[in-house]
Amino acid sequence: MASALTEAGGRTRLFVEEDLAEGAAFALGPEQSHYLLHVLRAKSGDRVLLFNGRDGEWQAEIAAARRALTVACRVQTRRQAGVPDIWLLFAPVKKTPADYLAQKATELGAARLQPVFTRRTIVTRVNRERLSANAAEAAEQSDRLSVPQTPQPVTLEKALAAWPAERRLYFCDEGGEAQPLAEAARGTSGPAAILTGPEGGFDPAERAMLRACPFVVPVTLGPRILRADTAALAALAIWQSVAGDFT
Repeated sequence: MASALTEAGGRTRLFVEEDLAEGAAFALGPEQSHYLLHVLRAKSGDRVLLFNGRDGEWQAEIAAARRALTVACRVQTRRQAGVPDIWLLFAPVKKTPADYLAQKATELGAARLQPVFTRRTIVTRVNRERLSANAAEAAEQSDRLSVPQTPQPVTLEKALAAWPAERRLYFCDEGGEAQPLAEAARGTSGPAAILTGPEGGFDPAERAMLRACPFVVPVTLGPRILRADTAALAALAIWQSVAGDFT
């Protein structure tokens, strides 16, 4: 009887940290081994696709053992491709929307997912391991060749103080006059970032601080007030449609 992995046409993809090259072989971790052995019923000789964000995508052959699996790279299926240099800065939201946000922002091509604490942010802690795991899973499923960076959370003040001047920051400001994001980003190039706020929005002092920064471009997403997670994903989709293709 064929394994589920073989029946799926060998399209199972896994993100790994190891270097990938012809003949490279290594053991998978316990979670990935469990997934292949017990969920997909993998067996020796089955193939899986691997990527690490550096070396492209490789088809690898599985060697099954009782508790762990070893994989050996056989052929490169895709060369490494870059992603548009777009960061998403977002005020953390409660667990379920945060998981959803990480998954969908990865699918939309964000290169970095940066949690930012604002004065009205309700969530006080961010589970970076969970954030990274959700991003990696979304990259596996969406055919990306890289996983977004997930740095430590920072305050808004620290993020702005260390901001690279060459990176344009689109500040989604629902409380003041601003250009629509589609107009502000249309035809632009170069590194960029999108900032969305918490459930209660930015307070007046934060809005004034942001608007005083020369690299900040205040923008609007339309006439309605959006949920924090909805605003982040809408902004990424709009930026994608006017500023370049995602890989």
